[in-house]
Amino acid sequence: MKRRPLNLISRALDRQAASALRTSRRQSILVNSLRAAVALIIRGLLRLYHRFEIVGQDQLRTNRSLVIIANHSSHLDTVCLLSALPLRSLHRAFPTAAADYFYHNPLRSVVAAVFNALPFARKVHARRSLSMCAELITDPGNILILFPEGTRSTTGRIQQFKPGVGALVAGRDVAVVPCYLEGAFEAWPKGQHLPRPKKVRLIVGTPRNYAASRPDKGDISSIAAELHLAVESLGARNARN
Repeated sequence: MKRRPLNLISRALDRQAASALRTSRRQSILVNSLRAAVALIIRGLLRLYHRFEIVGQDQLRTNRSLVIIANHSSHLDTVCLLSALPLRSLHRAFPTAAADYFYHNPLRSVVAAVFNALPFARKVHARRSLSMCAELITDPGNILILFPEGTRSTTGRIQQFKPGVGALVAGRDVAVVPCYLEGAFEAWPKGQHLPRPKKVRLIVGTPRNYAASRPDKGDISSIAAELHLAVESLGARNARN
């Protein structure tokens, strides 16, 4: 009895993900212009309300495909990472969005569409979602934003990274950029209805490449652990006094 709903969800995710992949290859000038206008408004609000600061932004200025990974503790995380990208790159930037959270609610689905989100199944069909992500980053210039913890932290501390991030980048010639978001949890933690006027800072690390790694269990786990340490170290080295 439970298979039918899961199959329906699976087909819906496939349609949404396929639409995102098509979008990565062809978008209208109108859609791109609207997205850029929304981005400018959001960037202004972040600077005014959260005194948003970016450290190491030059690491994101490239025409190559990127996988951006970061700690995840707030709904602000995605908009902060998107705000660090050049406006011309936004139509090629795809933040992953939890399918069970964003795509079972009409309003959240609209929000996900505005931000060019790629649905990611966390509980079932995770391999299919990873396959979609892998296909997306094969197109030069595409940017995937991924939160390897899988969900927002309820304490503000970085949780263990899921091995899926290692499976995605192992053996692929793609730049992986670790980032650390500081203050986002204090500004808008999980369960809080509206954000608070707290300072938020994004620290961008040095890109890494795992083309020489093998897509086996050992290397996949090592990559996930290494990236977790990289993100954690960015926070420790750049902690505000």
